[in-house]
Amino acid sequence: MPVKNKITIIGAGLVGSTTAFSLISAKITEEIALIDINQKLVDSQVMDLQHSVPFWGYTHVHAGSYSDIKNSKIVIITCGAAQKSGETRLDLIKKNSSIIKGIIPQVFKANPRVIVIMVTNPVDVLAYMSIKMFPDKKNQIIGSGTILDSARFRFLLGQYLKVDPQSVHAYIVGEHGDSEVPLWSTASIGNAPVDKFKKLAAKEKEKIFLAAKNAAYAIIEGKQSTYYAIAAGVTQLAKTILFDQKTVLPVSHLIEGQYGIKDICLSLPAVVGSSGVISQVPLTISSQEKKKLQASANQLKKAYKTI
Repeated sequence: MPVKNKITIIGAGLVGSTTAFSLISAKITEEIALIDINQKLVDSQVMDLQHSVPFWGYTHVHAGSYSDIKNSKIVIITCGAAQKSGETRLDLIKKNSSIIKGIIPQVFKANPRVIVIMVTNPVDVLAYMSIKMFPDKKNQIIGSGTILDSARFRFLLGQYLKVDPQSVHAYIVGEHGDSEVPLWSTASIGNAPVDKFKKLAAKEKEKIFLAAKNAAYAIIEGKQSTYYAIAAGVTQLAKTILFDQKTVLPVSHLIEGQYGIKDICLSLPAVVGSSGVISQVPLTISSQEKKKLQASANQLKKAYKTI
């Protein structure tokens, strides 16, 4: 009998295990299966996670296999080589594309209806590669994209303006990486445009954006990996899928003509629910932002060609 809110996580490293912990603490899933080629690692992670369960409620956590995908609602893919200090996310293409190529067919063979959340970097390229392999699953394959970049952007804006980050509505779009684009033209505090709330000089805006954009590099230099915030973002994404919340999130998905861009995955705000990506959110952005977004798309297309 299918478990209603079961999630399978492929990859038991720092991101995968922290995502599992975040899901347990959020109390949104009945069962989590954790898969990794390193059996000793996955067994140890599962044991540690199981010992946290009494503090939160009850989630059945166990070491799994691809057969667990059969009755899962969501598969979260976090496996692969991690970004190292000095590397860009796009530097990981050759290492991780071959790993994902072997995983995606097994996922959809086990469960054609499952929703895939791609977290492994470069997330946009790997989400697009997966969709090229299974075009009919285009709405079921979602990259975590700039959900984290946007959270960093909102946190820093809130800190600068002395406002709760949850009252800051601002997106970073495009590549989850160096060519990403901040949408200052749509950024608001509550319902008020940022510039009406407080006029920011161009230098101030650039400083805030660069701090958000380069946050991963600073974190990786200090502790080798980012995992808390991405786990929180993936948990929010999983929640809107499990409960069909139809939440608007800046996730990486197939772009088919918006802003003059098509046939690539990158992040734009989309309505997400139980079937995956449901619809686009049309935004009125500046001509400069549109050009930068198109340049980001072209950068990702060049990167995909190297696979």
